[in-house]
Amino acid sequence: MERTAINPVTWSQDMGFHQGELVSGHTRTLYLSGQTAMSPDGRPLHDGDMAAQLALSADNLEAVLADADMSLANLVRLNVYTTDVDLLLRHYGTLAGRLAAAQAAPTSTMLGVTRLAIPSLLVELEGTAVA
Repeated sequence: MERTAINPVTWSQDMGFHQGELVSGHTRTLYLSGQTAMSPDGRPLHDGDMAAQLALSADNLEAVLADADMSLANLVRLNVYTTDVDLLLRHYGTLAGRLAAAQAAPTSTMLGVTRLAIPSLLVELEGTAVA
């Protein structure tokens, strides 16, 4: 698989994402449903704690990737949905650090939403990975 970053402007690279990512020669594509702060038995965890919810959402995202023999390095797209953008931005460095450690800078969109499917959840991570 070959990945080529497309950045007609460079400011996004300082924020940890590319404007576009051209992927060729890949053999597998994984579309990840939104991952949230849910326990393995389907209970929402960490009510009101953005930092803990973001960490568990990232753990759950990585678990899906691992089950497909992939890692954060395979992410080419990451959508982040949150009910509180300002609060998320205060804790986003944790996720950005995990991506940087994996040498991943997926294309990304962050959206503020009124609520997520389960009202106590504050953040949801959805992605696309290729290998």
